[in-house]
Amino acid sequence: MAEKKRFLLRINEDLYAALEKWAADDPRSMNAEVEYLLTDVMKKAGRWKEGRQDTDAARTKSDEPK
Repeated sequence: MAEKKRFLLRINEDLYAALEKWAADDPRSMNAEVEYLLTDVMKKAGRWKEGRQDTDAARTKSDEPK
């Protein structure tokens, strides 16, 4: 697995609280939830090139093998 990049993210308290609840509902860590949401948006916007590896956090239930 490739090493992950680190960066500081500053967001307002209300957004953080909403993300924290959403992550707990899935259940994912906050980091995994943010990564999942960003990857999902990138795919929907057509900015995620085919062939790139999805992270474990970014996989959806429809992506999982049956």
